[in-house]
Amino acid sequence: MGTRDEIGALPPEADLARADSLAREIFSDVANKWSLLIIEFLGLRTMRFNELRREVGGISHKVLTQNLRTLERNGLVERTVHPTVPPSVDYSLTEAGQALRKVVDGMCDWTQTYLGHIEAARKRF
Repeated sequence: MGTRDEIGALPPEADLARADSLAREIFSDVANKWSLLIIEFLGLRTMRFNELRREVGGISHKVLTQNLRTLERNGLVERTVHPTVPPSVDYSLTEAGQALRKVVDGMCDWTQTYLGHIEAARKRF
């Protein structure tokens, strides 16, 4: 990996290409129904694994674990392990996760605003 000076010397197009590539990768990670539901529920409050699983509903243990790990890897969810016996683990949204939740809420608002338009277009199609 290059030094900070080498990276700073890259042309602006390289920064745009890197940002575009990262955006596609992140969208691929979070643009699924489970991740969006997890983000929505964790935006309400910090939750433990089983509590989150009950709230999301219909998600398997394995799929919830995979999605939480992906969200954590992308810096959207924080996992806090408490030193108890047995260990207690809490999940919450990071600042970036909260910001993404606002975007998701905006998309939901857009859907409600244009629901009639979308349904009419689908009937015509």
